Amino acid sequence: MQPLKGLTVVALEHAIAAPFATRQLADLGARVIKIERPGTGDFARGYDQRVRGLASHFVWTNRSKESLTLDLKHPRAVELLQRLIVDKADCVVQNLAPGAAARLGVSWPALKDRRPDLILCDISGYGDDPVAPGPYRDKKAYDLLIQSESGFVSLTGTPEEPCKAGVSIADIAAGMYAYSNILAALLQRNLDGRGRRIDLSMLEAMGEWMGFPLYYAFDGAPPPPRAGAAHATIYPYGPFPTGDGKTVMLGLQNEREWQQFCSKVLLQPQLAQDPRFAGSAQRSAQRDVLRDIIVQTFSALGYAQVVQRLEDAQIANAELRDLSGLWQHEQLAARGRWREVDTPAGPVPALLPPGSWDDGDPQLRAVPALGQHTDALLAELGVSAAEIAALRADQAV
Repeated sequence: MQPLKGLTVVALEHAIAAPFATRQLADLGARVIKIERPGTGDFARGYDQRVRGLASHFVWTNRSKESLTLDLKHPRAVELLQRLIVDKADCVVQNLAPGAAARLGVSWPALKDRRPDLILCDISGYGDDPVAPGPYRDKKAYDLLIQSESGFVSLTGTPEEPCKAGVSIADIAAGMYAYSNILAALLQRNLDGRGRRIDLSMLEAMGEWMGFPLYYAFDGAPPPPRAGAAHATIYPYGPFPTGDGKTVMLGLQNEREWQQFCSKVLLQPQLAQDPRFAGSAQRSAQRDVLRDIIVQTFSALGYAQVVQRLEDAQIANAELRDLSGLWQHEQLAARGRWREVDTPAGPVPALLPPGSWDDGDPQLRAVPALGQHTDALLAELGVSAAEIAALRADQAV
């Protein structure tokens, strides 16, 4: 299943947002040529060594790509980059430091006349619109900083202390919006034959994901309180201890479920009529009182008993798993979601991308070694073996 087969993407990318976007394109069949610095490559290669000596972030976001090393401080390397884009690329994705791509001639003004059908996706922290650049345009941005600027950190954590998300949520949001915008631009190009520039801001991607709390705090209203692993405004919704020292996650969404919870889980049907808990807002306001009732009931029960009651009452619940539990998740195994991808350190397991197709899997090709495809790609551009050797001797590649 390769709906993007025949599409070539040139990626000037590092870390997470752009690599995650281009990996989605690669999974769907696009040829993604990743430009890396000779010797070190994408700095995410050095984040850790948890995957048989390879970095966990890099293995996650860079399968199915080709690695071309170019020292973009060298004029000859810049010339080769521009030739690659003009001759081969359908799409260019970049998340270099503010202004860096433009200095390399990889900007919409520099490319649109040479390749009017090119799609250029610029990913930055705060956006780079020349008409309305905003005061933050040139400000460096990393995931934690955008989590903070977007208000996300202010909502996450406990009443005593805010905290960040445990994964790179701002990078992931930006990467997914870059991916969907590129797909939309490809569809539009099929209609009008024109390329276009996509200006993708991490702050704006996170701003979209903050829609609920933004509207909850509409017109100066107080924001949702930090509630740890519980829901900020719906209760009971979150973790509760059981009598055998385990934790069950549960969630109620409506009055029917509240009545079932009282009668079949707590075995206290009279609570469904208690005015203290009449409606979602009241239950949230009285969460300390209600939590004591729930914890006291669960203290006499083991985890399995609590889950059985919740299932019998058709109340949503979940196990609080660790990462080992996710590796071993029965549902993922039963649905056949695991595959293998090759890496420079040998094959490793990989989850299929979300969604399934009746005509086959997405392509899951190898994670590239640094510069693995340099000679082959330069040869495609008409560079001779002798010229490649000279470029390497000059440290341009």
